[in-house]
Amino acid sequence: MIVAGVMSGTSADGIDVALVRINSRQKSRNKTPGFHWPTFRLLAHAEYPYPKDVRRAVLAAMNATRTNVADLARLNFLLGELYAEAVAATQQKYRLRVELVGCHGQTLYHQGEANPFLGRKLAVTWQTGEGSVMAARLGVPVVTDFRPGDMAAGGKGAPLVPFLDYILYRSPTIGRVVQNIGGIANLTAIPASSSPEQVQAFDTGPGNMVIDAVMDQLYDKPYDIDGYVAATGTVMEPILSQLLRAPFFLRKPPKTAGREEFGREFVGDFLRRCRRSRKQDIAATATALTARSVALALRRFVVKRRGSYQELVISGGGAKNPTLLSMMNAELAKLGIQLRLSDEFGLPIEAKEAVAFAVLAFQSWHRQPSNIPSATGASRPAILGKISYA
Repeated sequence: MIVAGVMSGTSADGIDVALVRINSRQKSRNKTPGFHWPTFRLLAHAEYPYPKDVRRAVLAAMNATRTNVADLARLNFLLGELYAEAVAATQQKYRLRVELVGCHGQTLYHQGEANPFLGRKLAVTWQTGEGSVMAARLGVPVVTDFRPGDMAAGGKGAPLVPFLDYILYRSPTIGRVVQNIGGIANLTAIPASSSPEQVQAFDTGPGNMVIDAVMDQLYDKPYDIDGYVAATGTVMEPILSQLLRAPFFLRKPPKTAGREEFGREFVGDFLRRCRRSRKQDIAATATALTARSVALALRRFVVKRRGSYQELVISGGGAKNPTLLSMMNAELAKLGIQLRLSDEFGLPIEAKEAVAFAVLAFQSWHRQPSNIPSATGASRPAILGKISYA
């Protein structure tokens, strides 16, 4: 079965589409009760940037204290059209035809912890992008809205990519940490010869989100190309130490983060602390925040003893930032962990999350669970997503 995975992350820079051939594995070597492990092969991958006005509207809607309900409804349908066009363009480019689509949608709000609301305590999430529009335009079923199924089972709704990580990176002899650096950074820790119940996964903090916001405000650029600006600056250690005392970094996993924790309010506070500092030093400190927060999460919550994990596999947009990779390498060396890129395992850095939601959609279509409870905090394996039929 050929499945299209569609991903647009918290950086809101555009749409990733992966076309993936997925098969059921009838006789799995892993006999884990409640889990069915498919096999897959990436056939094609493409990226489509959001039009500037669409990206502006998405960023304005994220974690907004006030917004227009009519515009949110329009954005939902507009994104459905854009996602469908991206899948159609990818099919045409590679002369392939998909039978199913899995679309993560654009996260506008994610609150993994239950907070009071109208007499109840609720954990909530919202990914927008109308699945019915996609199904109608493409003529195939579309699975969307993956996170609520996990949250209904008591989970945080994230991270969901560990299902793919376990399939792809588990090893009988090597303990691996899989680190994705998108807008938010998240890890999956897979001990050697482990079962899914031993997998640990959580968000470590900001990935590219703070770096991109700093570049936008100080340089009017969407991101730090090749980490050049940060490479010319000096990390301001006192300010970095203050930032790393934020409550999120101290909270035990499972935990999730988004613009609610590291968006405009966090960046505004960061820039106020950096008044009169050189712009390149601010960029360097924002980059170090990502690297140092990953290392902090590893030391506090993952690495029980030196040598328990030998490799950290990195993917996502942050893997294209040489300055960030250099900072991470320095931190990992202190833990005796080798840095590797997901490209080395046959999956391009930029394609991984789109592939993940193709695999999750395949699971949903076959009524199979695809959350990992030890990663999300859910009480049980859950079938995720909602299906829109053509």
